[in-house]
Amino acid sequence: MEFESWWLAAIPLFFGLGWAAARVDLRHEPRKRGALPDAYFRGLNFLLNEQPDKAIDAFIDVVKLDPETVELHFALGNLFRRRGESDRAIRVHLNLAERVDLDRSQREHALFELGQDYLKAGLLDRAEDAFNRLDATEYAGAALRHRMDIAQMVRDWPLAIDLAERLSREPGQARSHELAHFRCEMAVRALQSGSDDRLEQASRELDLAARAAPDHPRPFLMAGELAIEQGDPARAIRLWEAVAANHPAYLGLIASAWLAAHAAVDQSDAGIDALVQAHRRSPSIDTLAAIADAMERLRGEAAAMTWVRQELARHPSLLGLEKLFALQVRGASDEDRMQIETSQKVLQQHTQRLARYVCDRCGFKARSHYWQCPGCSRWDTYAPRRIEEMQR
Repeated sequence: MEFESWWLAAIPLFFGLGWAAARVDLRHEPRKRGALPDAYFRGLNFLLNEQPDKAIDAFIDVVKLDPETVELHFALGNLFRRRGESDRAIRVHLNLAERVDLDRSQREHALFELGQDYLKAGLLDRAEDAFNRLDATEYAGAALRHRMDIAQMVRDWPLAIDLAERLSREPGQARSHELAHFRCEMAVRALQSGSDDRLEQASRELDLAARAAPDHPRPFLMAGELAIEQGDPARAIRLWEAVAANHPAYLGLIASAWLAAHAAVDQSDAGIDALVQAHRRSPSIDTLAAIADAMERLRGEAAAMTWVRQELARHPSLLGLEKLFALQVRGASDEDRMQIETSQKVLQQHTQRLARYVCDRCGFKARSHYWQCPGCSRWDTYAPRRIEEMQR
C-alpha cells in the first residue's frame, strides 16, 4: 500500500483533539465519581447541629446547581413541612409528583409526601385524594393510616371503621382498641339522634365494640350506662363488675352510678363494700368521694368520716382532705363551721389544678375525662385519675 504523506500532517491534529477530549472528561469526572457540591455537606452539617434554617438555604443552593438531585428535593420538601412552611413543601413535592422523567416508585413517594403536606396544611380533601391514589402501592398501609386519621378528624366514624378493619387485616396492624372507640362513638351518635330505635342502635354498636376489644373498659362502661337508661340496673351491675375485676381504676368514672344501680336492686351495702374493695386495689378520689357520700347517707356521718380518715392515712391526698372538710362542715356548730369553711377555701386554691385530668402524650389538662384527647387526638391517653393521684 502506498503511504500518503498527508497522514503525517493529520497526526498533530488527532493528538490535539484527544488532549481536548481528555480535558473535558477530567472536568466531568468528579460528577461521575459521585462528587457532591460543598453546599450539600454544609447542609448536612447544619442539620446535625439542629440548624434547619441554614440547612434549607444550603440545600436550595445545591438544587439550583443540580436540579436533577431528586432525593435532595425530597429532603428539602420535608424540611419545609417540619418548619410549618406547608406551601413551599407542597410546591416541591407537587413538582416531583408531576415529573414524567421519574420512575413510578419516586412519583409514588412524592405523592405520599404531598399527601402529608396537605394534611399538615389542613387541606383534608386534597390529602385524602392523594392518599386514595396510593392503593396497591408500597405506601398503601401508611396511606390507610393517614386516611383513618382524616376520618377521625371529620368524625366520619363509618369510614374510620372500614379503614380500621382493612388495616387490621395486615400483619402487625391490629386496630382493636381504635375499632372499639369508633363503635362507641357510633353509639354516642345514635343516643343523640333522638330516633325511636336509638337505644337499640346504641346497644348494637356497643356489642360490636366489646367484641372488637373485649379487654377495653369503655364498651362495658357505656353498656352499663345504657342498661340504666333502659331500666335494667341488674344488667348494668353485671357489666360493671367485669370492669371492677379487670380495670378497677375506671370505676371512679361511674362510682356514683355504681352505687345508684345497687340501691335500685336493694343492694346498697353490697355496692358500697364492693366499691371499697375496688378502691383498695386502685385508690381514686372519685371512688373515695362516692363511698363517703353513700356511707354518710346509709351509715351516718361518723362512720363516713372515720372511713375517710383511715383512707387518708393510707393514701394522703389534698383532694381527699377537701372531702373530709365537706363532711365535717355539715355536722359542725356555727363557730366550727366558719373555721372549716375558711380552711376549705384555702385548700381549694391548691386543689383546683390537682383535680384535673391530663393527657400523658401532649399534657393537655381538662376537668373531664376524655377517651380521645382534645389536644393531640390520641386515644386512651387520659388515665382515669386526677393529676394529684398521678403524681404519687
